Amino acid sequence: NLGVVISKQNMGGGSGWATLTRYSVDGARCDYVVKASTSRPLNSMFLGEALGLQALRSAGSMAVPEVFAFEESATGGSYLIMEYMAMSGRPNQEDFGRRMAEMHLATPEAAEARAGRFGFPVDNTIGGTPQLNEWTKGSGTEAWVTFFREKRMAYQIELAGDASLDRQWQTTLEQTNGLADLFDGVNVRSSVLHGDLWSGNIASVAGTPCIFDPATYYGHHEAEWGMAWCSSFPPAFWKGYRSLIPKDAGFQRRFALYAGYHKLNHYNLFGGGYRNGAYALLDEVARG
Repeated sequence: NLGVVISKQNMGGGSGWATLTRYSVDGARCDYVVKASTSRPLNSMFLGEALGLQALRSAGSMAVPEVFAFEESATGGSYLIMEYMAMSGRPNQEDFGRRMAEMHLATPEAAEARAGRFGFPVDNTIGGTPQLNEWTKGSGTEAWVTFFREKRMAYQIELAGDASLDRQWQTTLEQTNGLADLFDGVNVRSSVLHGDLWSGNIASVAGTPCIFDPATYYGHHEAEWGMAWCSSFPPAFWKGYRSLIPKDAGFQRRFALYAGYHKLNHYNLFGGGYRNGAYALLDEVARG
């Protein structure tokens, strides 16, 4: 029960299985956005998004919609109620980069991540693909390598069911000591990640950078840039980011690895030329 509704507006931008509606409510300090599904349960629809928004917001570095409720619907399906934000255009890029670095450096909300482990309290989705987030048993670089190898890359390779991609993946593993060589000298700590940071999930709210529609988990901060090919981050962004988090040695090879995860996911979702892009990135990682 939101209260006395003054007006409501279909916002579009939902999907074939969810609606997106803005409500103005008498006496409320903000308008609400309600994402609702008449058929899909909370666990498979909105739970991961709600917890992800809360984890990002807890970092305190940028605008993230506040979550007010996420429940199963009494009539079937589920819903998520969050803050409406007047989003417009792109943020100042240097400020955005610096705030992303602050988010990655923030103390994690989850106790497991504060202990250095990788994962998230629930599985969620990356696009329409399940994203497996079971917490690692341990912490540190070795735990991260295992997590990303098995829960991210190997899972997508298995979903693809493509013999040539599988062969290239095996070659990549052989040439990199199971990916471990890519992280020589790198101390991986657990950072909160948006997880699907492309231009469609970035905006400005009253001059403050805003991120939304996440696929959040706790992982290596560099994994955030796996969708950079859909983000067009300019030099000013990297100037702001690198003012707080310098580039580690071997970054470019890991950058290709993290992009490979998202290219594989796009191939599994949409097919087509994404297969060749994923193959090329796996080969780039293997060749160094």
